[in-house]
Amino acid sequence: MRRPLAGWAPAALLVGGALLTVGINTQRSFPLRTTLTAALPAAVADYRGRDGVLAAEERQAAGVDDYLVRVYANAEADPGHTAYLFVGYYESQTQGRTIHSPKNCLPGSGWEALASTTARIPAPGGAVAVNRYLIQKGADRALVLYWYQGRGRIESSEYVVKWNLLRDAALRRRSEEALVRVMVPITDNEESAFRLASRVATEILPALGAALPG
Repeated sequence: MRRPLAGWAPAALLVGGALLTVGINTQRSFPLRTTLTAALPAAVADYRGRDGVLAAEERQAAGVDDYLVRVYANAEADPGHTAYLFVGYYESQTQGRTIHSPKNCLPGSGWEALASTTARIPAPGGAVAVNRYLIQKGADRALVLYWYQGRGRIESSEYVVKWNLLRDAALRRRSEEALVRVMVPITDNEESAFRLASRVATEILPALGAALPG
């Protein structure tokens, strides 16, 4: 019996893949409960936020339904540290219109990856893993924390994110998700930049969770 069953395995995988592909193209849209601008904190500790705008071509390339670009800075107490927050939200994802990993986007902007690992960040339900990414462009270095949040999950692994997307698209017709990225230029040392990025991430996690669809 084992040999005939093994022979069917490739066909089963092909059928499963086809069903998942069909599922991702028949998604329902799930808008945010409130805008990202209103939902996410205007200040983190003593760092005040200032919002920016994506160029039209950048927004079109990203394919987001809502987004937030916010710079957190404290010019008086900590002039050397600034945190750049980007959140991009997709009400649904289809083939050709899915979240772009920072590991693809940042090198395309001229940044070179120096190191990639994960870090644990406090969250309401317990600490969660996010990506910790060290990058460099010329003489400039920066620390990046990023993760994917949506459909009740906070995830760092691109592979797990892709699998969850395909499974939820096929079984639940849901694919809404947000990409969150916090970048802090390194002006003195990496750990100092990580502390600021971690502080911002800790504030963003629950605030975004409250804005995402249930």
